[in-house]
Amino acid sequence: MLSIIIPTLNEEKTLRETLTSVKSCLDCEIIVVDGGSSDKTVSMAQSLQVATCISLPSRAVQMNRGAREANGDTFLFVHADTTLPPDFKDHIEEILSEKGVVAGAFELCIDHPGKGVRVVEKTANWRARFLQLPYGDQAIFISKNNFFKYGGFAEVEFLEDLIFIRGLQKYGKIAIAHARVVTSGRRWKKLGVFKATFLNQVIIVGYLLGFSIPLLKKLYGVVQKR
Repeated sequence: MLSIIIPTLNEEKTLRETLTSVKSCLDCEIIVVDGGSSDKTVSMAQSLQVATCISLPSRAVQMNRGAREANGDTFLFVHADTTLPPDFKDHIEEILSEKGVVAGAFELCIDHPGKGVRVVEKTANWRARFLQLPYGDQAIFISKNNFFKYGGFAEVEFLEDLIFIRGLQKYGKIAIAHARVVTSGRRWKKLGVFKATFLNQVIIVGYLLGFSIPLLKKLYGVVQKR
């Protein structure tokens, strides 16, 4: 069984499409882990007969909670504004059966027009495939055994996906499926393509240079509001 774990916080506008992209999957369970939404996120998930649990509001905490609740042999972590390709389960099974692979993810497609976003996509997919460094919006998947063996997500406020993947790189290959997820372009619409991309790179470089997670999150929040 594949357990699809979706952390949410006020995602009523995007969650239905995400759930629709996975509801037809056979031998899958879907777990929405809500961080205390004030909108209709939880009732929407429940109306679609999706298992729902409540957690403290932190994506890492929520995903770890979902993993503890899950019954599947494989975990797929999907952001609430991301839709999966129709044959996603086949890709997951193929990738995780490869020798030396410890985890995987999908290529990225951003739901936003413009040449600038296409460059962002190409760069992200190059980074994921050749540096083995996908981010959370690329729907990371891993076997249950490996997830718990290697400690799950560090329960930090920010960059939990980067920390998780960099930790896994010590134990095996991070493989990228030849199929794309489609993630919302709302962040690029809000900040603009250049600003969003530049901010992402500054945060990553700051983390690699040893700046603290709380400081980086504060910086990210300040720039987003401007």
